Amino acid sequence: MNSPNFVSTRNACKLCMPLGAVMVFKGVKGAVPFLHGSQGCATYIRRYVISHFREPLDVAASNFSEESAVFGGRKNLSQGIQNVSLQYLPELIGVASTCLSETMGENLPALLREASTQEGIPPLVGVSTPAYAGTHIEGFHAAIAALVKAFAQKRKRKEKRVGLFPGFVSPADMRYLRELVESFGLEAVVLPDYSETLDGGSWERYENISPGGTTLDEIRSLGSAMATLELGSSLIHSTQTAGAYLSEKFAVHRMSLGWPVGLAETDTLVETLTRISGQPLAKVHRLERGRLVDAYVDSHKVVNGKKAAVFGDADLVAGMAGFLAEIGIQPVLCATGAKGTGLSDTVRSRTADLPGADELKVLEGTDYATLGSELERIKPDLLVGPSKGYFLERSSKIPLLRVGFPIHDRFGAARILHTGYRGTQELLDRIVNLFLEHQQEGSPVGYSYQ
Repeated sequence: MNSPNFVSTRNACKLCMPLGAVMVFKGVKGAVPFLHGSQGCATYIRRYVISHFREPLDVAASNFSEESAVFGGRKNLSQGIQNVSLQYLPELIGVASTCLSETMGENLPALLREASTQEGIPPLVGVSTPAYAGTHIEGFHAAIAALVKAFAQKRKRKEKRVGLFPGFVSPADMRYLRELVESFGLEAVVLPDYSETLDGGSWERYENISPGGTTLDEIRSLGSAMATLELGSSLIHSTQTAGAYLSEKFAVHRMSLGWPVGLAETDTLVETLTRISGQPLAKVHRLERGRLVDAYVDSHKVVNGKKAAVFGDADLVAGMAGFLAEIGIQPVLCATGAKGTGLSDTVRSRTADLPGADELKVLEGTDYATLGSELERIKPDLLVGPSKGYFLERSSKIPLLRVGFPIHDRFGAARILHTGYRGTQELLDRIVNLFLEHQQEGSPVGYSYQ
């Protein structure tokens, strides 16, 4: 058996853990993200987030120097928090650790307790996010849990309030999911909510902190919610999530579902909301579902029997694989840079009824170099993932459906809708048109319609 002649990761199929935490803090009203580590970490994250959302983003940092790396960053952190408090007047500072501070053994909780005693300092929330310990998705969920643990309170139960933890979705997804939940007569507390902070309108004057986001009082109210909805297949069996904490601490009913991409998963979400609210699906969404089913039928002759490779965040990969199976596209490769996500079991259960389901290969903890080698072997008809897969598209001449994060080489990434009946319809249209365009470009006679 031949083994690879390399042992290093080459262009990992993931991003760093603090990036996820920054995204969460950016979705809290009046919050400033702060990294305890080097300036380079903040620059890296700002580059990725700004080029995807095309919105301003400030990420403060304790800016370790050589001296800090030897003697510790206590002084830098304290001074940095003071500077941010004075210049931004934030309602919250969310502090995420980095590889450097974690490797040094910095006691972040103790440092934050000390810093909070200074005059004029807003609430501080810390989260441990060394990049070597996980992915941006794990940092994302860790930051949500840290916020809930810091602020959620026991109040009189609100029978119509639900906590909605949508996962690492687009601002368009957040707006849609809130609309869907509220159409059942429920009050949704979305955490995080960067639907405005990272996809807002133009300003008459520059704002130090983008308007919008989940308020601290809304986070406090989660302790009195009737239920929480956690979206993401990798969270279903986890006991470390915000939903798990609220269930244990405040007896808030926890409901964990997969990403609602495709007909079946969206139906599951709708059925859950119907049980919670006692209300049927609103007409506007019922009509959207009908149009989607009709589009499945209309597109069948174009997509049926095609093969696809899906890569990116585990939750996105699982959701997209299930959706592709619904429309007759066979996932032959599903890959993520994360480990221990249960991706293999989830994907195989959703694609088991497809002819050739045994051809599916699932990779965890992988990189884009490995994906390139696998694509040469399996030769799919479609690639599905973020724009980091552009070079796979270019080298293989296989069309790429850009979804998830990051999307740097196309405009409007913040407004890509993935979820629900409406988002599934948009994805289906894009896939069918990709195939038609690819077919026309590769045809020696071109296209005519007389």
